[in-house]
Amino acid sequence: MNKREMVIVLDFGGQYNQLVARRVRECNVYCEIYSYKTDIAKIKAMAPKGIILTGGPNSCYEEGAPTYSKELFELGIPVLGLCYGAQLMQHILGGRVERADKREYGKTEVAVDTSSALFAGVTPDTTCWMSHFDYISRLADGFVSVGHSADCPVAACENTERGLYGIQFHPEVLHTPEGTKMLYNFVRNVCGCAGDWKMDSFVEQSIRTIREKVGNGKVLCALSGGVDSSVAAVLLSKAVGDQLTCVFVDHGLLRKNEGDEVEAVFGPSGNYNLNFIRVNAQQRFYSKLAGVTEPERKRKIIGEEFIRVFEEEAKKIGAVDFLVQGTIYPDVVESGLGGESAVIKSHHNVGGLPDYVDFKEIIEPLRDLFKDEVRKAGLELGLPEYLVFRQPFPGPGLGIRIIGEVTEEKVRIVQDADFIYREEIARAGLDQDINQYFAALTNMRSVGVMGDERTYDYAVALRAVRTIDFMTAEAAEVPYEVLNRVMNRIINEVRGVNRVMYDLTSKPPGTIEFE
Repeated sequence: MNKREMVIVLDFGGQYNQLVARRVRECNVYCEIYSYKTDIAKIKAMAPKGIILTGGPNSCYEEGAPTYSKELFELGIPVLGLCYGAQLMQHILGGRVERADKREYGKTEVAVDTSSALFAGVTPDTTCWMSHFDYISRLADGFVSVGHSADCPVAACENTERGLYGIQFHPEVLHTPEGTKMLYNFVRNVCGCAGDWKMDSFVEQSIRTIREKVGNGKVLCALSGGVDSSVAAVLLSKAVGDQLTCVFVDHGLLRKNEGDEVEAVFGPSGNYNLNFIRVNAQQRFYSKLAGVTEPERKRKIIGEEFIRVFEEEAKKIGAVDFLVQGTIYPDVVESGLGGESAVIKSHHNVGGLPDYVDFKEIIEPLRDLFKDEVRKAGLELGLPEYLVFRQPFPGPGLGIRIIGEVTEEKVRIVQDADFIYREEIARAGLDQDINQYFAALTNMRSVGVMGDERTYDYAVALRAVRTIDFMTAEAAEVPYEVLNRVMNRIINEVRGVNRVMYDLTSKPPGTIEFE
């Protein structure tokens, strides 16, 4: 990893800002997100090769709107403004931005000047994703228009002498098919980045860095069995071997067979040199959750009890030098430590550091990575594919996929139903096409007929979504024959279920999880 060659994203509150950084990294260029409130001195000290200004929900000419100092554009560092970022650049440098007579939203044909370095190799009439009320009505001195649409006279502009570029649309989203090519042109050709951010070099460098930091010290890791903590544990194992102890708390809210699968990979019979401790605390968690129905209360109980169990095991181990966390980059940004768009989840592992473990320092080896990059690192480290590509799973586990009170019987029902659903999705070859899918247990019971008897059993809800960034999502169109097969198997094989439903709700207004 070469952090000295870096592009930074200044976040002005837009919804796609993490996606901008991901697209830059897909060009093999390291990228980090910072709030627009970041001091200019800090930016100078980082010495980035390029700066990207994101979109945002405001009008740049309104009082109190997010802004930046003019000095940013005088550093001699190439700057690319996207949507709000493009408008702000013009507003600060003397151009004019006004409310448009007609809003542009959605897929739009944009005519671009392919002689511009930004649009090298791009189709002259390219499809782009627009989303703006305002438009650039007058360019600042030294800028020329290099793109327009039917309703937007300045869809792209540039001042090549100063290395300043602006785009009125969103190149980071998939709805702009050639958007990644445009970002590639900026970071590789305009900024001159070599493009040496690759996962194999990240893994090698991380192992060396961890080994140097830890020395002969003892390391403790809370292993959940999810992708992030598993990859973090293996990185540490490769670096320090049996100096690492991993504590796996089975709270009884995992997917079917998941606890045994985790132990098979990381336990004594696995391929990794670490001290693996499994704590079977299922009944303890069920007892704490008895009678609790409110989702956020369940989350907090599960999180607090996890800490208590981990604390007890940590005390048995004694003093350690380092504590490992599987924090990944979206956790950092969403917890308000990076960008401006903060969505804090109650089960995040950022900001919830245990204060009871006697340790000197925290190691977060994946802190700079997005989820897809974590998966690549997992493959580089030799983790089994079924673990690397395991479906996203919330920290509180099945506790929030069971509506109402959590009981051992309900956990069995949702585990069995979810296992069948995932098995059939994989059998149909859809497991790599759907971003997230799972079964949840509603709190609804209804009358049914099975054989010659009336039943009064639960309804299971199936969820499957397609999403770019997990901030918005649409229900996936799972073929009817697959859903029908899943329904038949669940009703026939899962005791206590007599009805199966498919959740068509998008996000928003719903959430991806079912709680």
